[in-house]
Amino acid sequence: MTLRQWLRKGEAVLAGGPHPERAHRDAELLLLDAARLDRATLLARWEEGLDEPSAARYSVHLERRLAGEPMQYILGETEFYGLPFRVTPDVIIPRPETEHIVEKVLDLAARFPNPRIVDIGTGSGAIAVALAHKLPQAAVTAIDLSAPALAVAKENAERNEVAGRIRLLEGDLLAPVAGERFDLVVSNPPYVPEGDRETLSVEVRDHEPGVALFAGSDGLEVYRRLMPAAFAALAPGGFVALEIGFGQAEVIGGMLAGSGFCEIEFVSDLQGIPRVACGQKPTPR
Repeated sequence: MTLRQWLRKGEAVLAGGPHPERAHRDAELLLLDAARLDRATLLARWEEGLDEPSAARYSVHLERRLAGEPMQYILGETEFYGLPFRVTPDVIIPRPETEHIVEKVLDLAARFPNPRIVDIGTGSGAIAVALAHKLPQAAVTAIDLSAPALAVAKENAERNEVAGRIRLLEGDLLAPVAGERFDLVVSNPPYVPEGDRETLSVEVRDHEPGVALFAGSDGLEVYRRLMPAAFAALAPGGFVALEIGFGQAEVIGGMLAGSGFCEIEFVSDLQGIPRVACGQKPTPR
């Protein structure tokens, strides 16, 4: 078969999958990856055939996508904050809404000449790498419970040329940096209630790591432990910045206040939904 015919076959296969509206686009992206071609070359070689190894890769790609596996895992990469990131099933896929926390932390970091930043639950390293890339004067620490996730984060730090400025540590919340003080504690923790599992798309529910998504019956389990730990780890005048889920702003605000934070504020996304919660550790009078 020609490349054109392979594309048509792929589109037909994916039309029976979970996202038929994306069948053509997904089939083309998977074909480009399997054949190791860019789009211009693909179009120039429409009537040529596909070698056996590429055809085999394409068939596997299509099977994985038909089963609902995210495109980012199949292709092995995605973009976040304008930077390339490798992603595997060991980490959740960075979302565009998480860029709001990067923007807010960059704004807060401007208050410190050499900000000390710790990213809790770094996963792919998206937040830590983006911050290190934009803040060459910052000292960035990234922590995760998962060794495989930290391996992905390390690869992404190297890929974006900030590996020398990010310290990667394995452990639970802030335990690996006990006794240290930071100017900014940042986290995109798990915040989906267990009861919402069946409402999620097949890509998320069946393929992304549950430990990075779900946090108890109300989605607040990690926040309950993280907020007092963050307060203790911050230097006076430092800030915590947390990504939050839909409808969680009010209760998160109360939890921040209950942990001792002041100057509590929220950053909303383009739809007006609060996505980031911030609080400051008071300075002694």
